[in-house]
Amino acid sequence: MELKWGERMAVIPSTEKGVKLLARLMRAEGEGDGQLGMLLVGNTGVNRVRGDCIDFKAINSIEDMVYQSPGGFEATQKGYFYQRARDKDIRLARRTIKGERFHPATNSLWFFMPEGSCPAQWFGQWNSGRFKSHCFYSPLQSECPRVY
Repeated sequence: MELKWGERMAVIPSTEKGVKLLARLMRAEGEGDGQLGMLLVGNTGVNRVRGDCIDFKAINSIEDMVYQSPGGFEATQKGYFYQRARDKDIRLARRTIKGERFHPATNSLWFFMPEGSCPAQWFGQWNSGRFKSHCFYSPLQSECPRVY
């Protein structure tokens, strides 16, 4: 495969099925926060596959990451997640698979939607920022160097 100028190689292994699965996850978890919210969810998922650390040592594919149990995503328990991936969502998923990163999820492995402000720590991990309704949490670089 020959890359054109400006194109990026995938930073995690992916299949067409995996791309669509990530797109569905991004929509189900982040659509309420718009396109950037979806990209932040994608960053977090890609980091879980890249990381090979902490709670994500056995995560080797998008499928492993999406359906991880325990520790996976609530969206997989909702009907909305099981709708067909839309073209615009697939394009966003491909961007995160190719390594595009967005703050505050640049190095995040977790996010959640609190009722109030973001706690400084969540399950021992530090808050890296908030975007709309979600707070993002990143490990220390020494704990998980592959996401940095």
